[in-house]
Amino acid sequence: MSKISADDVRKVAQLARLDLPEEKITTYTSQLERILDYVAHLEAVDTEGVPPTTRAVEVVNVTRRDQVEATPVREKLLNQAPQREGDFFRVPRILGESS
Repeated sequence: MSKISADDVRKVAQLARLDLPEEKITTYTSQLERILDYVAHLEAVDTEGVPPTTRAVEVVNVTRRDQVEATPVREKLLNQAPQREGDFFRVPRILGESS
């Protein structure tokens, strides 16, 4: 006995607002039946103690330690700014005065 009927496919298509041609109902009924069989097969797998994951293979980001390093062009860069204030770039005020 089939788990899903042609009427079920029509109902799902209607709920999903799909204009499903009548000649495709049989095709989609069998495809959805195979999908449900596969899901049932997966449900039979014992996953007790298996942690949830988002990938089949763990992805690890390769990073390096953060280190402050002096740059030989620091002064050169600061000197190219239209305005400089000590070791900083001076920029126009973008927020109004505090009241």
